[in-house]
Amino acid sequence: MTDLMKWFDSRRSPLDAIERLFEGDMGSSAIRVEEMVDGNALVVRAELPGIDPEKDVDVTVADGVLSIKAQREEKKEHKDKGSYRSEFRYGSFVRRIPLPGGVQQADVTAAYKDGVLEVRAPMPDQAVEASASKIPITRG
Repeated sequence: MTDLMKWFDSRRSPLDAIERLFEGDMGSSAIRVEEMVDGNALVVRAELPGIDPEKDVDVTVADGVLSIKAQREEKKEHKDKGSYRSEFRYGSFVRRIPLPGGVQQADVTAAYKDGVLEVRAPMPDQAVEASASKIPITRG
């Protein structure tokens, strides 16, 4: 078993669910993610339909944690003879995912296609600490 696989299997604690609850990750409006190991990289896929990644999403790495922040603002209006209906949905969401030790922010990439944000964090040979920085998102 590789070091990445061992880290992936052992990183969750019983307190993770409580932390996600307070961060808003358990509700229906939370950012849903899928995490997997692909070769020597951690891949995080986040479900973000109907969001403009250039304006509404920030992906950052700081202190060994990947943060995905998104804002949603939707408004639908329906006007008919003698009636008017308006629906809106908005909110700000955050999802934080611990990264394996030594992941460098410069190596993390993010791409958005068909409502799914994919973030890839390759494992380095050596652990190196880095400061926080924004990860650019490309359209697929």
